[in-house]
Amino acid sequence: MYRSDVRGSVLLIVCLWATILFVLLMTWAYIPHGGIKLVVVVAAAAVLIFNTAAILAMLNHYREDKDFIYGLDIKNADAYRNRQS
Repeated sequence: MYRSDVRGSVLLIVCLWATILFVLLMTWAYIPHGGIKLVVVVAAAAVLIFNTAAILAMLNHYREDKDFIYGLDIKNADAYRNRQS
């Protein structure tokens, strides 16, 4: 379960970076002034840095509390399976 969450998080980070960079490249020619371009680049960098940091912090928290977090999921899944039998 943890590895699946890590893979999903990494995929989300890659998609986020690809999307932001794609939008930046596609709109770059339509931004008329250098000052506005600077603001757009700084804003895009802030979004990328803070969202990436938040996802990495979440993964770090998951790693630290892996037994507790996923233990509850496994326990509840086992209880659900036993109830259906």
